[in-house]
Amino acid sequence: MGQPAADGAARQRTSGKAMLNKYARAFFTRVLTPFAAFLLRRGVSPDAVTLIGTAGVVAGALVFFPRGEFFWGTITITLFVFSDLVDGNMARQAGVSSRWGAFLDSTLDRVADAAIFGGLALWYAGLGDDNVLCAVSIFCLASGQVVSYTKARGESIGLPVAVNGLVERAERLVLTLVAAGLSGLQTFGVPSWIGVLLPVALWLVAVGSLVTLIQRVVTVRREAAEADAADGAAAPGSGSH
Repeated sequence: MGQPAADGAARQRTSGKAMLNKYARAFFTRVLTPFAAFLLRRGVSPDAVTLIGTAGVVAGALVFFPRGEFFWGTITITLFVFSDLVDGNMARQAGVSSRWGAFLDSTLDRVADAAIFGGLALWYAGLGDDNVLCAVSIFCLASGQVVSYTKARGESIGLPVAVNGLVERAERLVLTLVAAGLSGLQTFGVPSWIGVLLPVALWLVAVGSLVTLIQRVVTVRREAAEADAADGAAAPGSGSH
């Protein structure tokens, strides 16, 4: 569930990177390789795994989170996150890397993110009864989409968008899901004070996303001005022989 791929010739599966650091990713890739090979033998396509993984994340977020069942919702979402490692592994083994795979993966990442923060917003709008945190959750949803869009749009007009930012998708999801999972431990008798972790995480994600958005907009503005200046400097001599 990641950023649009710069090199469309390769089937980029970036959501796993968002949830796991490179060492954990390498470990789980090795562990899941036999499972990926098994699915290929059974005729399952990488795209099918991508779709199923996204459906699992959406279900985990929209079934459990609005009811305040944060622990089980987080467990369900985390399990389906591994589909991002499996589908990429399958694509490499089958030699079916494609631009379509990169597009599908990035598009469904946005759907999964929206479900996670949307589920939290539904909780605070309903049983959670906190309009402020409902608004913060919606802001996290919207700002995360826009942060991703700024990079994709900048790259689509030929700019490198050479900046990552304070809080990217990895940080947004890890902060939110860890806090949600820990908050859900109240169900098992953990003191209620642990529930404060989720509101704190949402505020951190909201502020961090805003800072990241500003960083990317400023970077795109600078790169666009530099590109326009370079084009203007080249134009006068373009017709000379």
